[in-house]
Amino acid sequence: MELIDKTFGQFIEQWAAETPDKEFIIYADRNLRFTYAQFNLRVDNLAKALLHTGMKPGDKLGIFANNVPDWLTFMFACAKIGVVLVTINTNYKSHELEYVVKNSDIVSLCIVNGWRDSDYVQMVNELVPELRESQRGFLKSEKFPFLKNVIFIGQEKHRGMFNTAELILLGSQLDNQLLNETKAGISCHDVVNMQYTSGTTGFPKGVMLTHHNILNNGLATGQCMNFTANDRLCICVPLFHCFGCVLAVCAILTHGASMVIVENFDPLMVLASVQKEKCTALHGVPTMFIAELNHPMFSMFDLSSLRTGIMAGALCPIETMNEVMQKMNMSELIIVYGLTESSPGMTATRTYDSPQIRSTTVGKAYPAVEVKVADPETGRELNPGEQGELCCRGYNVMKGYYKNEEATRKAIDSEGWLHSGDLGVKDENGYFKVTGRIKDMIIRGGENIYPREVENFLYTMPQIQAVEVAGVPSAKYGEQVGAFIKTRPGAELTEEDVMDFCRGKIARYKIPKYVFFVDDFPMTASGKIQKYKLRELSLELLKEKGVEPV
Repeated sequence: MELIDKTFGQFIEQWAAETPDKEFIIYADRNLRFTYAQFNLRVDNLAKALLHTGMKPGDKLGIFANNVPDWLTFMFACAKIGVVLVTINTNYKSHELEYVVKNSDIVSLCIVNGWRDSDYVQMVNELVPELRESQRGFLKSEKFPFLKNVIFIGQEKHRGMFNTAELILLGSQLDNQLLNETKAGISCHDVVNMQYTSGTTGFPKGVMLTHHNILNNGLATGQCMNFTANDRLCICVPLFHCFGCVLAVCAILTHGASMVIVENFDPLMVLASVQKEKCTALHGVPTMFIAELNHPMFSMFDLSSLRTGIMAGALCPIETMNEVMQKMNMSELIIVYGLTESSPGMTATRTYDSPQIRSTTVGKAYPAVEVKVADPETGRELNPGEQGELCCRGYNVMKGYYKNEEATRKAIDSEGWLHSGDLGVKDENGYFKVTGRIKDMIIRGGENIYPREVENFLYTMPQIQAVEVAGVPSAKYGEQVGAFIKTRPGAELTEEDVMDFCRGKIARYKIPKYVFFVDDFPMTASGKIQKYKLRELSLELLKEKGVEPV
């Protein structure tokens, strides 16, 4: 694969000039459609307005929203003017939002009303009480010294906030001079996107990704799927995650194809959108595909247009793989493995691989990326069949962690190899398998959870003397979160108390599904906690309670 040295702005402008009337973004449920030319104009108007509010290259704009239509407008507008888009997990609660806004030095925060059980407007007003009394664009917050603007994505007006309708109207009245001058200074090696990934220290780290990182990863992803400009991809995975904004959006952009976006995952809406728009590709984690296959109205939909797509986030059982390929006509479905730090694609199966390979391996190295299995201690490449740490090197390796050089040095060695923290093997044919983890990460339904982060939060409960968090096996999600707690002498604490304490403060998927009260933790002779034994212990304790893990 020949690497490209283009920016987001250059790509969208190229397609707007070459294929102006081609559909780029479609929301099938409301028949909302943007051609490449229409979308490029909307992006320019928003970019001009953001510059007018005082934003400049290198500033951070946070987006805290589900897959609403203007999510991508902000993504591209920021990219054109060198503003770094900080994507915020929609599941985050106030505790996590506060950390990200503060740590990333966000200047403008964009929000929707809320998502699921979270009221984002209320959350922001509580975190930034000065907002209600501030003139728009001139916010002075004691807690967040960098924060100057809060923008509401929609038509509604809220005190102290701009809204997108106002900004886009304002931008349409401004000339292009400042925009053109700013665009001219943007390089493909500039940071364009920052995503927070939990760290083993308990504090999430901002992964800095460049235009070069994610556009080339998108190009390579499309090549693995045999993408062409005629493809139409249904995107029901979240845009805040690399799965959405890279494996989906960047794959579309680099091939000049079309995307059909589902605002919130709903299996019925996905099936209906695929049929209505004759989508040729569909992305999802295994649980999404299972929900679609098992929907009572599944047989009513014509999915004959489907050809390919990506399943990622967890290994897929071969039965599910076969069902998706046969019943959903996705004979060229591929598996992608990677992490945010690798933009995210590191390995992938190919459209010609057998269902067996696609359900038991994570494929071969990505185009133009080196992947090796290395001795975790020495970094030496191991032979086929030997277990070690999966590492990669190439255009896809992140620029680094924001304001965290120490963590960056730990993740990327002196020879440029990114260390995944995952254990794996390579077979004689070059296919990789993930076999375990060096780091104590829990993967619940495609969401990465680091125990230390949850532990640090639970330690703020005064009744807890010691706590360890580990994964509990789950047939549905792969793993659930289990908390093993030693209470302080004389303290009273129930399972419900722990869960109540977490609700509204940390993301729902991080809240322990199971709480176990223990006297001691399994340890090595040197006094190190054995997390894997906690997994075993959890099953024993659940059995004693007569509880079947879900």
